[in-house]
Amino acid sequence: MKTSKDQRKLRHNRVRAKVSGTSAKPRLNVFRSNAHIYVQFIDDESGKTLAAASSAEIKGKGAKTELAAKVGKLAAEKAIQAGIKEAVFDRGGYQYHGRIKSLAEAAREAGLKI
Repeated sequence: MKTSKDQRKLRHNRVRAKVSGTSAKPRLNVFRSNAHIYVQFIDDESGKTLAAASSAEIKGKGAKTELAAKVGKLAAEKAIQAGIKEAVFDRGGYQYHGRIKSLAEAAREAGLKI
């Protein structure tokens, strides 16, 4: 019997077969742990991370969805500073719901085109 972690990895592999990032339009990868949420902008052609943000960088308390929205805004600001205006969203096998959704919407509101 597969665990939910195994099922997420299968979903992520299925999504990754279709989603790839370039230097002009990198992949916005999301990883969610119980405590934090992490975002990376990845150029898959060269295998490099162009920008990154996480909830560990944010000081203060709040609900996890609120922190995810702050991370989305921070990630978009860092991406725009790095010259990234649009990205391909890779939800990491997670449902587009809750923390993942609030992160993506906050990144869009901050000026990033997903």
